[in-house]
Amino acid sequence: WGQGCRSTSVPRSQLGFPDIIYLLASVIFQNNHREKPAAHRLVNYGKERGLPLPQVKDEKMQRTAYELAFNTLKYQELLEDIMIDSCFYLTQPTPNDQMSLVAVMLYDFQDRKFLPRKRHGEDEIVQEVKDVESFLLRSKTKLAASLARCRIKHNLLSIDYILPESVKIKQERSSSLPLYTWVNTLKSSVDEVQSVLKSAGFSQVKSIGQLEGQTFCQDSHCGDILVFPAQLKAQLYTTRLLRDHTLIIQVQASQRKEVSDMSSPSPTYLNKVDEIFYVCVSDRTNAHREELQQAVTAMGSKNVTLIPEDFQSLDSRDKRLQKLRVILLTPKCSVSAVSNPVEFILQENGDTELLQDLSQSSIAQSKLEALVAQQRTDIDHALKCEC
Repeated sequence: WGQGCRSTSVPRSQLGFPDIIYLLASVIFQNNHREKPAAHRLVNYGKERGLPLPQVKDEKMQRTAYELAFNTLKYQELLEDIMIDSCFYLTQPTPNDQMSLVAVMLYDFQDRKFLPRKRHGEDEIVQEVKDVESFLLRSKTKLAASLARCRIKHNLLSIDYILPESVKIKQERSSSLPLYTWVNTLKSSVDEVQSVLKSAGFSQVKSIGQLEGQTFCQDSHCGDILVFPAQLKAQLYTTRLLRDHTLIIQVQASQRKEVSDMSSPSPTYLNKVDEIFYVCVSDRTNAHREELQQAVTAMGSKNVTLIPEDFQSLDSRDKRLQKLRVILLTPKCSVSAVSNPVEFILQENGDTELLQDLSQSSIAQSKLEALVAQQRTDIDHALKCEC
């Protein structure tokens, strides 16, 4: 019944996930679910927002949890219909603050055709997850029947068909988009990287349309951009090019060529005549600033300084702005064209609030207006500085 809705990028077992993945996915969903008006709210997730995310060190598990949360957001309406129609919400009284966990586990439960999950001995047991799983298993016959009725009601071949057309298109596109990378010229050259790739068994083709198997091509517009078939990411790590930051993966929607720009999705750069780059990172936490500094250093950039001030607070009389040559503004993007929001968030340290908007392929008009207003404010302030 769930076939056709599963994202091909989710590394998963037919028998479910470890408890920690459900727990992380439920917190992501809780922070980003769509809240209905009180008069129409039959499933209540409580009032908590902005909850801290459980720590998951394994990148694969983290990506899986984000994918699970994103899929649950896409099908939130349907999952709630199933809960209501099956009377699960009434027969299995669950605290409101656990309903997000119910939602993500229900999505996975129907996705594996309501088959029981098989635990592995080394997996950590989370009692909260165990309890919700027991509730779902006791109600599986009613839940399956409710899903069948929902499909008949909406005339769905699979639940995938309930999604907006724009979401379905992006979902299909995300699994086939090429992998875009750029050569870090602080560490190597395009010719040297191409030589390493060829010695590792890669073949160079002339265009993206010819990408197939273990191949790559040079972008026709940007000479230091190399493009690969999407499935070759793991194989690229065997060349060490990614691990030593000689070759850097970019989300296609936000390709940026400056080394410092790789470290932060929306910084402001102040280019001095002595080749010093100042990067405003006021909107980052201390932990993220440290991560950015480590990334800049790892990429071989020795002339980038992160400053905690907000760009708007910088005065033209600031000594750091004397002999200023260039101000480079990289305004925050709506990312409405991103086909794989999970990959974007994980690679670019993006805002998880995007998950709610992109799960329905629409950005609230108020958010777009706020982005435009911020961009105008930044441009006005930049123009006040003498270059």
